[in-house]
Amino acid sequence: MKMTIRPANPEDADAIYSMIAELSVYEHGLQQSVTTAEEIRAMLFNPDSNSEALMCEIDGSTAGYAVITRSYSAWLGRRGMYMEDLYFSPNFRGLGAGKALLQYVAQHAVNHQCNRIEWSALDWDQSAREFYLSIDALPLNEWVRYRLDGAALEKFAAAAPQSVLGL
Repeated sequence: MKMTIRPANPEDADAIYSMIAELSVYEHGLQQSVTTAEEIRAMLFNPDSNSEALMCEIDGSTAGYAVITRSYSAWLGRRGMYMEDLYFSPNFRGLGAGKALLQYVAQHAVNHQCNRIEWSALDWDQSAREFYLSIDALPLNEWVRYRLDGAALEKFAAAAPQSVLGL
């Protein structure tokens, strides 16, 4: 088995899109994908993007991907990374590729002077949670993640006084 991990490029947008659709099915449609391959290409590979994707290929076939975004901890005064996705197509699971890709992300973080990587896992995904514990990642049980999106985001933004925002 030959495994290759590399930075993604715009030509990978279709493969990333296909795996996002697979991920949505895996997550029982909890995160309905509304993106397109064209939007992925335009947003992820834009020179101003704060995010990047990494691809894992096994024997020349696309096996999985990760999307990471740089972050900053005001508390620590250091850079960090947030991993939005770490996904492998079902026929490539259990081969050690997920661990290899996560190690690549860890090396990437260290090389960019980041002191941590954070990500989320669904509470029902026991195999993912066991895998993360096996590499000494710790769940952040004291933190509750919040999301403001869609119509609620637009409504909240529109309610802000323009004079305060300086817009």
